Amino acid sequence: MDRRKFIAGTGGVAGILAASTAPAVHAQNANIRWRLASSFPKALDTLYGAAETFAKKVGELSGGRFVISTHAAGELMPAFGVVDGVQNGAVECAHTAPYYFYGKDPTFAIDCSIPFGLNARQMTSWMYEGNGLKLMREFYSNYNIVNFPCGNTGVQMGGWYRKEIKTLDDLKGLKMRISNLAGEVMTRMGVVPQSIPGGEIYQALEKGTIDAAEWVGPYDDLKLGFYKVAKNYYFPAWWEGGPQLSLYVNSKAYAELSSENKAIIECAAAFAHTDMLAKYDARNPMALKELVANGVKLNRIPKPLMDEAFKHTEAVFAELSAKNPSWRKVFADYNNFRRESNQWFRFAEAAYDNYMQGVKL
Repeated sequence: MDRRKFIAGTGGVAGILAASTAPAVHAQNANIRWRLASSFPKALDTLYGAAETFAKKVGELSGGRFVISTHAAGELMPAFGVVDGVQNGAVECAHTAPYYFYGKDPTFAIDCSIPFGLNARQMTSWMYEGNGLKLMREFYSNYNIVNFPCGNTGVQMGGWYRKEIKTLDDLKGLKMRISNLAGEVMTRMGVVPQSIPGGEIYQALEKGTIDAAEWVGPYDDLKLGFYKVAKNYYFPAWWEGGPQLSLYVNSKAYAELSSENKAIIECAAAFAHTDMLAKYDARNPMALKELVANGVKLNRIPKPLMDEAFKHTEAVFAELSAKNPSWRKVFADYNNFRRESNQWFRFAEAAYDNYMQGVKL
């Protein structure tokens, strides 16, 4: 199926699928059974929930003939073991944040989020109407994976800090829970990155083992109670302007599907992709109000720090392009798209948003 004809925008697909009256799933009548390994715990109903939304829609669209069971991180394999699991055929599919696998190859991160990268709408546009899906599938073929966009959080918050951050000196020696490309940039700014699982962040902040931590945004952060031990909440996360989650499907398992079932996978992933962003956009506002009511101080990351981060980010990108052919090929296209898209967004989109966010409603 030609991807350009398949989707003119995930919003349209979401509307069509949401209105469908497909029959209920009857697992006993299934003639295809797959297992999906998630990189997320069930407690994160938006992140893990996207996998459940995807699997449910596959069952509905197939009339119960195609059943996918979802498994939280650690049930079938570790959270960061899903690439190996899909590549080796231990499971048919997985749901994850590609930048988790930056250590395998930095190119994975481009399929999720990189510092000062595309926002959620731009990322979806690059994937479906630009060359994103084509280029990433070429890359993933080396891992026996066929990928599909399957969720986005929207721009995230810049993290929780035990003290205010006003100048570059305030970052020197700061122990912060952050990793991957963002961690590399932060290191050049004097930060000491720490790799800590989400479930251990609160205790590390409470005990002073770390001075700051980034996670997702108000809805998820509120659940983890960070506001109780760190009152300074900064924005925006320049390293996560529109983190996209992905569905990874084993290439052999995908090739064995009928054309109809391949289309079902595409449509269900697109529905879950739109559904996740809608949930975050609907739930973050009230969560942010609750955080502020609990004494949280909202602070914008000072522009000089943003400028410093951007400078180091560009240097990291240049170094990766010089030594990694896969990164160089994908990033060159991504970067061109980023440039053109931002030139457009600065006019109509930004002007409208700036006005509407400044008036009293």
